[in-house]
Amino acid sequence: MKRLNLWLTCGCALFALSVQAQKQFQLASPDNKLKSTITIGDKLTYDILCNGQQVLAPSPISARLDNGEVWGDNARLSKASEKNNDAQVEAPFYRASQIRDNYNELTLRFKGDYSVIFRAYNDGIAYRFVNHAKQPFCIVSEEVDYRFPSDVDATVPYVQSGEDGDYNSQFHNSFENVYTTEKISQLNKQRLMFLPLVVQATPEVKVCITETDLNNYPGLYLTNARGTHSLSGVQAPYPQTMKQGGHNNLQMRVEEREGYIAKVDGPRNFPWRVAVVATNDAQLAASNLSYLLAEPSKVADLSWIKPGKVAWEWWNNWNLYGVDFQTGVNNATYKAYIDFASKYGIEYVILDEGWAVNLKADLMQVVDEIDLKELVDYAAERNVGIILWAGYYAFDRDMENVCRHYSEMGVKGFKVDFMDRDDQLMTDFNHRAAAMCAKYHLVLDLHGTHKPAGLNRTYPNVLNCEGVHGMEQLKWRPAGFDQLTYEVMIPFIRQVAGPMDYTQGAMHNATRANYYPSNSEPMSQGTRCHQLALYIILESPLNMLCDSPSNYMREEESTSFIAQIPTVWDETIILDGKMGEYIITARRKGNTWYVGGLNNWTARDIEVDLSFLSAGDRKAVLFKDGVNAHRAARDYKREQITVNAAQPIKIHMAPGGGFTLQID
Repeated sequence: MKRLNLWLTCGCALFALSVQAQKQFQLASPDNKLKSTITIGDKLTYDILCNGQQVLAPSPISARLDNGEVWGDNARLSKASEKNNDAQVEAPFYRASQIRDNYNELTLRFKGDYSVIFRAYNDGIAYRFVNHAKQPFCIVSEEVDYRFPSDVDATVPYVQSGEDGDYNSQFHNSFENVYTTEKISQLNKQRLMFLPLVVQATPEVKVCITETDLNNYPGLYLTNARGTHSLSGVQAPYPQTMKQGGHNNLQMRVEEREGYIAKVDGPRNFPWRVAVVATNDAQLAASNLSYLLAEPSKVADLSWIKPGKVAWEWWNNWNLYGVDFQTGVNNATYKAYIDFASKYGIEYVILDEGWAVNLKADLMQVVDEIDLKELVDYAAERNVGIILWAGYYAFDRDMENVCRHYSEMGVKGFKVDFMDRDDQLMTDFNHRAAAMCAKYHLVLDLHGTHKPAGLNRTYPNVLNCEGVHGMEQLKWRPAGFDQLTYEVMIPFIRQVAGPMDYTQGAMHNATRANYYPSNSEPMSQGTRCHQLALYIILESPLNMLCDSPSNYMREEESTSFIAQIPTVWDETIILDGKMGEYIITARRKGNTWYVGGLNNWTARDIEVDLSFLSAGDRKAVLFKDGVNAHRAARDYKREQITVNAAQPIKIHMAPGGGFTLQID
């Protein structure tokens, strides 16, 4: 096995036995392009160099305990060990069936019963604390600093809720916002920023900051409250008192918080702090670090887990036409959705908010208009599964009884919503919900929650996660709001953390000038082909068809294409892209390739490199923007063409446009 590229920088030729005297280590990525110098002194610090250029200045890390001890400050090293790894990781229900896990690792064991582990991948540097002590204690605070060499641009999502400067009020938020790009020094010092976010560390290098393996520990926010070239960590303190309330009485709102962020009961790992480092934007979109650094699967038998698409009624407001019954939350409406799903081979229908009695926070109370057992049986006869929406508190207060009851009825999963926090109690809830659903063979969509942080690897039945300013926002965002530019940013930022419940698939498409909000007949921004391409570009193992079955059946050609696009893949290649401008992604399932392109509001002519194909001519179906798509966004053209690896194809994308290519 190749020796780890790790050495002491204090004049020692070998890894010394007397490590206490040594204060500095250097860790390099397997390809030697990324390097980090870890320094032990008054503070424990690390930095990052990319191709010899500093992209992160020495940045301190520490954790303050309730007994007064501070991990990382004046640390006393007792042991250092090295490790390298190069293996293939099985990745069910992901962007690839296998992914390479290739890294070099340094573990520093300190007196005081804790360690810090650093890992260097070819596309990033990560670190985590590890506790070895058996006695319980509390972590009062954690020092997480990202210090950049100069005042550079950062692209960040601010927390929208709460009062300026009042972090306690901002900790209750839905983790949904578009991005703001400003110099670090000009970022809003009164607002928290949630992860992931991206810093243009040098003109050539971007750094995407996120975290993963977030289990029973508060999520990380960043702030520039100090006004320097750094971003500093903030975490929600542990809840002291809570009160039922919030949306339809389905939440627990924190009224008071403790003077610490986390309880620790014994030996455990803490989350990985991840800096994805990329010399081009496509490398950001291709990163697998959030998945690779997560805890491996705790579910032995995966045979019952079924990814797929979902016919969804909330976005289109249960709005069918051409039927002989009044639509709404009733069996007749849901049977129409089930019939539609069955016709197109769509795996699931969701019953969103409304099937359970409102304001009761009791999932055992079903409204009179719904006969749930009849719907579940009706769907099963047509090879369609039923997924139930659940408010967080209603699910949590009776979790096992709810999961057992509905699993026995034949329900296939839950979409749990309105968590809207990521303190220690709430991240623990996500893990408990995943484990309980796995116990009863239920898939889980964590809506109304923070960014994914590896839970989809640990519990592969967690098929999707929100934490994104999804297309549902277009039901109420005003004319002039720019959602489409956000759509060509999230593959490089939010999606780095994992899959997203974005809820695409609109058949009513609008140009920038023609868009307006509508609750009952909502529309997308951008062209029809842009909507089709979202099913290839965005990662959603449980993927919604957001529009009305009536609209889909009117648009047979588009619907048939959407319905057969896979939701999990054997291979993914990011062919090209520039954050905020465009992206081109190729994904393979079996022997079939799908290529998708998304564009911002600027018309663009592109060449699609097909060199990833095997030799020889292959048949393909191309959906591209129509010649009038810049005026009528629904305009598109479907063509059957022949392609081969030696010949790139040229495609024009309209403003807000896109394309899809299916290669058999």
